[in-house]
Amino acid sequence: MKVIIQRSADSRVIVDGKICGEIESGYVLLSSFTYGDTEEIVDKMINKILNIRIFEDEQEKMNKSLIDMGGSILNISQFTLYADTTKGRRPSFKNALESEKANHLYQYMNNKLSSYGVYTQTGVFGASMKVEINNIGPVTIILDSKEL
Repeated sequence: MKVIIQRSADSRVIVDGKICGEIESGYVLLSSFTYGDTEEIVDKMINKILNIRIFEDEQEKMNKSLIDMGGSILNISQFTLYADTTKGRRPSFKNALESEKANHLYQYMNNKLSSYGVYTQTGVFGASMKVEINNIGPVTIILDSKEL
């Protein structure tokens, strides 16, 4: 599982010209799944996401988590994080988990985030989306479950 976290002032996702997810202060997550990913791995990633300290404290040090800040999450499914570009000019997505299983883990992730009391919005799994991210910093962190 890979997740890109972007610290955001406000962000939204638009599908077919309509806003389907929107947040104010918090994180935009670009989330992707691969073979071998499980709900247990998602749980570990959620723990990291909610507790990683990338918001600034009063001394302007990254010392506060999303939980500390009471922030929101906009979670976007992003299978292209598993692009393989080692051969040719067109990426292969052979390492991205098949759609049905990936969607299950994506929905599990969103439900679990919400169960922690975090206001969680989403894109539409598998849809062509326009994502508007107002990144603060900019701060972008890449998490890979292989590193947990």
